[in-house]
Amino acid sequence: MLFHNIPLILIASAVLPAIFLLVKIYKADKLDKEPKGLLVSLVLYGILSTGIAIAVERIGSLLLVRSFPEDSLYYNIILYLGIVAFGEEGAKYILLKKRTWNSMFFNCQFDGVVYAVYVSLGFALWENIGYVTMYGFSTAMVRAVTAVPGHACFGVFMGTWYGIAKRYEGQRKYRKSALCRTLALLLPALTHGFYDFAATDERLHKFFAIYILIMFLIAYRLVKHISEHDQYIAQPNFPFV
Repeated sequence: MLFHNIPLILIASAVLPAIFLLVKIYKADKLDKEPKGLLVSLVLYGILSTGIAIAVERIGSLLLVRSFPEDSLYYNIILYLGIVAFGEEGAKYILLKKRTWNSMFFNCQFDGVVYAVYVSLGFALWENIGYVTMYGFSTAMVRAVTAVPGHACFGVFMGTWYGIAKRYEGQRKYRKSALCRTLALLLPALTHGFYDFAATDERLHKFFAIYILIMFLIAYRLVKHISEHDQYIAQPNFPFV
């Protein structure tokens, strides 16, 4: 079996932070709850996106090392802000859109946040299991307050613009919808890329904690605001954010 020789406490420490945040975002969806089957499938799509991201990152890093010395500043900037960030967030976005864009259940703006966060936490959950089984319980504790909620934040940023894009699509404002879909990929990718770069560059370690707190605060306020003001997409005069 896949986890047969891994202590249960390690698996629990890897999985529980993601489950906690999944429950929180589910409860924040006050207007029209999403079907359980759809949400489970989104977590599975998030897990699937890890395989796509790994393939992109391996190919990208092999090509990158031909142009820049490994661990040089330029190497790290391109690796983390380009290859890793867009590889991971791009994989999430592609599978998110494939599963939900034409779903009959995508009828509220906040649904975009729910869907994106579930995909992101599926990614985080599977990634976390890998890190924790390799590096142990102490890693689980650190990632429970950094990487896992970090992925949830990237999902909030993606889902905010993804939900707005769906609203514009319903109004037949296709250019605005396309722009918002671009932002739904671009903003979480840049946020994610700087997160990874700051985490690995010693010169930015003091700033890293501040960056995380700011990111968490913005994501929290977005979830709270969109949840409280959520309406059905088909309603006229609906505020976008």
